[in-house]
Amino acid sequence: MNWLEHLFEAQLTIGSSHILWREIVGNVFGFASAIGGMRRRVWAWPAGIIGNALLFTVFFGVAFANPQHQTLYGQAGRQVFFIITSIYGWWLWQQHRKNRGADSPAVTPRWATVRERAAYVGVWGGGVLVGQWIFATIGAEWPAPRWYFWCDAWIFVGSMLATYAMARGWNDFWLMWIAVDLVGVPLLWHSKFYPSAVLYAVYGALVLYGFTVWLKASREERDPERELAEVHS
Repeated sequence: MNWLEHLFEAQLTIGSSHILWREIVGNVFGFASAIGGMRRRVWAWPAGIIGNALLFTVFFGVAFANPQHQTLYGQAGRQVFFIITSIYGWWLWQQHRKNRGADSPAVTPRWATVRERAAYVGVWGGGVLVGQWIFATIGAEWPAPRWYFWCDAWIFVGSMLATYAMARGWNDFWLMWIAVDLVGVPLLWHSKFYPSAVLYAVYGALVLYGFTVWLKASREERDPERELAEVHS
């Protein structure tokens, strides 16, 4: 076993629990990305991508051994879609920054329009319905109850929509994350992914603060002409 394998499989032992260091490091990058998103900085997206890649190897236990001996397909799958959506957000925020200047925040926050909000609520509801069926069909490699797949689908679809909403600069994305965390934290703790569960609980406080920051910015920096252009883009 070479040093890369040692590094990849390194664990932190707390009592009887064994935690992969890549789960901890991946979540640190995720937390940094959340702070960057709150500050509306472009670097938030590449930081998040690094964290997503590490966490994919943690949750996809069927291919990458983890101490929990569990595969969370919804959690693993959303890391892939996080990366895809983050590439879009990275590109979009870079385009905005070119027009606003390197030292300015990448976007001006705004609320989603009624049509946009109806669209993402519909996608969330339909996505959860389809997602739980897919996850239940695949199975969890253990006798998981049906509620487990509904929770996994809720987290999976909600996370995708929240990341997209962040890319678009919608205030709504903070509220989406609260809805995701209310289900995600208990599920992660139940599945013994303790660092992720704790960090998502900490995210809750950051999300509430970030929401107030974006809400204030949307009021103080509002540009009706630019907002109209973004709505119709």
